[in-house]
Amino acid sequence: MSKVSTQAVTTADTAETIPGAVVLGDYHMNDGWDWMELIGQHGWAAVNVWGCDGWDVGQWPYVIVAATRATDNTGELFGVATYCEGDVKTTYYRTQARQWDAITEEAFESWKCGQAPGPADLPLAAAELPSRYRTPYAPAFA
Repeated sequence: MSKVSTQAVTTADTAETIPGAVVLGDYHMNDGWDWMELIGQHGWAAVNVWGCDGWDVGQWPYVIVAATRATDNTGELFGVATYCEGDVKTTYYRTQARQWDAITEEAFESWKCGQAPGPADLPLAAAELPSRYRTPYAPAFA
């Protein structure tokens, strides 16, 4: 697969096959800064902060989480891509709530393992995070 391609995907939340989705593939050419520039040209944006206080997500330029919003004939689609030193995984969801859950899980992992500072009162699992930690930082998505 090339760095960015258009192909059929199956949504993770509804198991629908979506033809022609923009999929981000592995990127071992340069670094994460270049990857963020590339994906921006295809409708994706890196998520730099998350939760009520805007804690960092990932560890740029080595670990990056990106998101997109698109539409098809059925309705809206919400994508999440994770970049880890060039290895990229792209997942689509039919609902924004599931996209936010996926971003929350990535943010939680980066906070828990110390890649990025996060809330002081982290629970043992992402599913136990209070709702204030499970949404975009308002200024980042305004």
